[in-house]
Amino acid sequence: QVQLVESGGGLVQVGGSLRLSCTASGRNIIDLSTAWFRQAPGKEREFVAAISWSGGSTPYADAVKGRYTISRDSAQNTVYLQMNSLKAEDTAVYSCAVRSTGQWNLYDFDYAYDYWGQGTQVTVSS
Repeated sequence: QVQLVESGGGLVQVGGSLRLSCTASGRNIIDLSTAWFRQAPGKEREFVAAISWSGGSTPYADAVKGRYTISRDSAQNTVYLQMNSLKAEDTAVYSCAVRSTGQWNLYDFDYAYDYWGQGTQVTVSS
């Protein structure tokens, strides 16, 4: 059993920055692949970024590439999502998810993940 808790969401102006945190308990996060997904009102959940259990692979969705950075702090058992140059279309509920099984090439499919956090709201306004 893995429990995930996200934090760091909030209201930010266009062009601003936020850092989201996803802290895991029950498993060592270095043993897991972790991803961030987001879901805006009226839209389906979409992949944002992922980091492999080794930390050696960090793919990003095209919409956030160059603006977001995913990273991991093993000592804190936490994965971060640094979001810069935020746009209005970044507004969504952001959720982290982890998996210990499955093929890595499924990293951008939400059904491939075993455990999910509650989500944290990010609102970008002008």
